[in-house]
Amino acid sequence: MEMEKKTPDFSGKWKMKSSENFEGLLKELGVNVFLRKIAATAASSPAVEITQQDESLSIKTSTSVRTTHVSFTVGQSFNETTVDGRPCTSFPKWETDSKISCEQTLQKGDGPKTAWTRELTNDGELILTMTAGDVVCTRVYERE
Repeated sequence: MEMEKKTPDFSGKWKMKSSENFEGLLKELGVNVFLRKIAATAASSPAVEITQQDESLSIKTSTSVRTTHVSFTVGQSFNETTVDGRPCTSFPKWETDSKISCEQTLQKGDGPKTAWTRELTNDGELILTMTAGDVVCTRVYERE
């Protein structure tokens, strides 16, 4: 009997457990030191809420400074903004059974190549990686 591929369930409320190199990522994107400090502080305890229906995800990230909200369907491009606030077109796809990877293309201007991945681990953590050029920021979340 053929096993049906089960879509991983990203839905739930997530809190950040660890963050590595977020400021380095902002630096690579050319964000000035003052804004980097604010962003790093604000982003130190984001609340993430994900709702998911099959291949469609809605991700709300709230910090003390701002709340961002993206909705997308895996396999379809959508508009979002990069970490430093520039409009881009993103294309999410399944990289593995439990990992979505998303390449971002700036809609205008140029800058380092940016991308993100979200992966559910076997022990129920959510790992978000964001890349800009060669710089990688890794954030680990656990369900609340």
